[in-house]
Amino acid sequence: MFGSVFQMRPKAGMAQQLRDTMMSPDRRPAGMVTAYLLTEGGDASVWGLAVFESEAAYRANAADPAQDQHYQAFRALLESDPEWHDGAIQQRAE
Repeated sequence: MFGSVFQMRPKAGMAQQLRDTMMSPDRRPAGMVTAYLLTEGGDASVWGLAVFESEAAYRANAADPAQDQHYQAFRALLESDPEWHDGAIQQRAE
């Protein structure tokens, strides 16, 4: 698996709209396993985790024009660009 941990700082009053935009059921990229958001409430930073089946699926999503449209929609709600940390995801055995 491959993915990204990211931090976003919503503009004042935009935190709920950001969460709604990020977690919209209308957009499910090919190869995405799951996505999570961690919020502290209010306009505090929002942390996210996006998990893909493979690095190839992750990179294909990043190059998809539909993903850029989605990015532009949520970027408009942020104070600055998100902070991204991409890499291989290790899962503990059950």
